[in-house]
Amino acid sequence: WMKSFIETIKEKIINNIQVNKIEIIDNTHRHRHHKSFNKSKIHLKIIIESDFLKSLNRLESHKKITDLLKSEIQTKIHSLEIKIN
Repeated sequence: WMKSFIETIKEKIINNIQVNKIEIIDNTHRHRHHKSFNKSKIHLKIIIESDFLKSLNRLESHKKITDLLKSEIQTKIHSLEIKIN
C-alpha cells in the first residue's frame, strides 16, 4: 500500500502545482529507532523541481505543499522533508 500512497501524494501535488519534476522518497526505515516512531506513519522526503514554487519564498512554497497534504499529514505522515529546486 505504501507505493500507492506515495503515488497518490505525487498525483495530488502534480494536479495542484506546476511541477517540472518530482521525486518522493520513503525514509521511514531511517527512523525505526526513534522514541516517537509509529509504524503506521511514514517519513517522506519530497524533492520538487518547480519554477512556480521557486518564485515563492521558502515558507510560502513549503506551506503550499503542507496545505495540500494536510489530511495525509494528520493521518499517515509523521515527518515531511521538502526540497525545492
